Amino acid sequence: MPIQTGDRIPAATLFEMTADGPRDLLTSELFAGKTVVLFGVPGAYTPTCTHLHLPGFIKLADRFKERGVDDIVCFAVNDPFVMAAWGKVSGATGKVRMVSDGNGELTAEMGLDVDLSSAGLGVRSRRFAMVVVDGVVTSLDIEQPGKFEVSGAEIQLSKL
Repeated sequence: MPIQTGDRIPAATLFEMTADGPRDLLTSELFAGKTVVLFGVPGAYTPTCTHLHLPGFIKLADRFKERGVDDIVCFAVNDPFVMAAWGKVSGATGKVRMVSDGNGELTAEMGLDVDLSSAGLGVRSRRFAMVVVDGVVTSLDIEQPGKFEVSGAEIQLSKL
């Protein structure tokens, strides 16, 4: 069963690119004491993720900050090198943190994994967005397969 509103984000190790290369990023470090909008995508550079999902959060980043959001985090089962490159070419730098769940650990713990092997993608994250306050999910929207209706930036902004 997928994570629910009111649940705590599970402990896991993610990865984020730095000037010195990838670094471990614990979920406790990412979420503790902060308001974070976390949105998950099936894959970097994929069409809906690249043309619709990520750009909305980049465009509205300042409005999220005005409403008290400490971090906007784009999350995918991709390696940290791919996430960093995608963020750079998309203009996310300084607006949206590009975080890798390269091993799918947190994705599976949250019950948000999906097997896209039939499309050559392997196990990935379902498309979703959530608001997390001090490690607790306060709002959660999970897309139906192939849809982009409830996890976009404008909808998430309206929940703050």
